[in-house]
Amino acid sequence: MKKILVIDDAEFILESTSTLLKFEGYEVHTASDGLSGIEAAGELKPDLILCDISMPGCDGYEVLTQIRTIPEISTTPFIFLTAFTEKQNMRAGMEKGADDYLVKPYTRDELIAAIEAQWKKHQNIERVVQEKIEEVGRNVNYALPHEFRTVLNQVIGSAKYLNHNAKDVEPDEITELSQDIIVSTQRLMRITENFLIYIRIESFATNPEKRRQLRQAKTDEPGAMLADIAFMVAQKYERSSDLDIQENVEDISIEISTESFHKIIDELLDNAFKFSEASKKVVIKSWIDNGRFFVSFEDFGRGMSEEQINNVGAYKQFERQIYEQQGVGLGLVIAKRLVELHDGSFEIISKEGEGTKVIISLTLSDNSY
Repeated sequence: MKKILVIDDAEFILESTSTLLKFEGYEVHTASDGLSGIEAAGELKPDLILCDISMPGCDGYEVLTQIRTIPEISTTPFIFLTAFTEKQNMRAGMEKGADDYLVKPYTRDELIAAIEAQWKKHQNIERVVQEKIEEVGRNVNYALPHEFRTVLNQVIGSAKYLNHNAKDVEPDEITELSQDIIVSTQRLMRITENFLIYIRIESFATNPEKRRQLRQAKTDEPGAMLADIAFMVAQKYERSSDLDIQENVEDISIEISTESFHKIIDELLDNAFKFSEASKKVVIKSWIDNGRFFVSFEDFGRGMSEEQINNVGAYKQFERQIYEQQGVGLGLVIAKRLVELHDGSFEIISKEGEGTKVIISLTLSDNSY
């Protein structure tokens, strides 16, 4: 039996609504003010909440804000009950995370239709999430063995050589082989981390509340972070002289966590250096336009085909034939998905044999305007 919590300071609304819902077979609980409603929601963990907007002390907006901070019920369907005169203010309620609203006085049919619409909506979300989990699981099971075998064979090959030739291996050879082992294990670690990150990202993609929470994080001075990461990646490839930061924005803040922003920049720069030759420039520019922070990454390497670009857009990176194509790795897909989860834009402009330019944009936070 599904549980519904009704929060309203009008006794006749509580009585009439709860009686009607009980008649429909629901388990109904009531609260006569916002604070007790928040407390009841935390204890009962209802399947749906009906809440009046205009209540003394703690109004419906505050109730909704508090409910969304409680992990166990942060995605619980929330329907506002509003007087006709308040209807024009409902946009604010929807922006705060409400799922729907009913205008008083509402009929039995209107109430039941609103509730059943939420059941259907959440069933669809659960179905999509389950399908996505199953798809990712199938793809991971297919791709991981291939990727792991490739790297592990390199490690095992180096280790066997050292084992079989221990008495004859020169110090320089030991240094070279041990360095190969280190590089291979680092690659294996990155592959593993990227698969785990991708699964986490996909779980966020179908959850509007988690996406909203992502947008609450901020990164101050992204231009400085961009430059720092660029220098580190260039040094890793021993190509510091190829790095060309032509423009960089300062004194701003953007709506993304530093962890996610770092991942995006690191993956895009790693691709730029990995798939271009030494002595060819990797050019970075950043600028502000219409309340958004733009960054472009341009290399003059092997470039990408139209098919490769489309495969990134379709998130087919788990397929082995795509994974083996140079330039289309999981890191690029992760960067794209992270940008999109933060309502940003991601554009790839490329031509085989000439190079690739990736342009991303993210929203400036309020204190940057």
